[in-house]
Amino acid sequence: MRGKSLSLFGVILLIALFFLQSCQSKPEVKVLQRYFHAVRMGDRTTMGTMALEPISPEFTNWEITATSEEIVEPFVLPELNNKELELKKQVEESVIITMNAKDEVDDALFEMENARSREARRAAQRKVDDLQKKYDETRARHNQVQVDYSNAKDKAAREEKVTSFSLGAGEVPNIRELSGNVHSKEVEVRVALVSGDVKNYKCVLKRYDLRDETLNLHRRGMWKIFRFEVLN
Repeated sequence: MRGKSLSLFGVILLIALFFLQSCQSKPEVKVLQRYFHAVRMGDRTTMGTMALEPISPEFTNWEITATSEEIVEPFVLPELNNKELELKKQVEESVIITMNAKDEVDDALFEMENARSREARRAAQRKVDDLQKKYDETRARHNQVQVDYSNAKDKAAREEKVTSFSLGAGEVPNIRELSGNVHSKEVEVRVALVSGDVKNYKCVLKRYDLRDETLNLHRRGMWKIFRFEVLN
């Protein structure tokens, strides 16, 4: 009797583990079920907590037609933050260099305007031309550094936004100092609309699994929809 009880317990345990593994390996099913239920109910609050850019098609039914393998990549926000800070420093240094180059041009122009002889004016003009060329090159480099800094700043801000969205933990002061991985999957969904048309979407799902080393805290985000792409 004892042997049969242990055997039955083993079977139940295996079934439970299989069910748990199945749920864990297909998070997109649960996420999309909840999302489209919220769409059907017109629950914009729930939709907004599950999708970064929600869509709300009027549909009769939907189904998953394809699912990619889960990809795990390093969390890049700390790297993006360092790049932003590095370029910010370059911009600040470039401002001083560019202003000094402009001052040199202005001083040379002043010398040329006050030159008394033709030869002195010619020499002053050559100096102005050389310094103006140097300033133009310096200014062009400064403009490029400003563009690079603006792009890096925007990229870091976008990554911070999606990280915060996945964590769903409100404001995290040291969010740019966390470490960990980002899990992602792509899912294709066929949606039959009330109008009779069919829309196919590619949904990009992500989950941020991070760690706060300062507080020794595990910040495990939920699977959420980060993008809907219309395929047809």
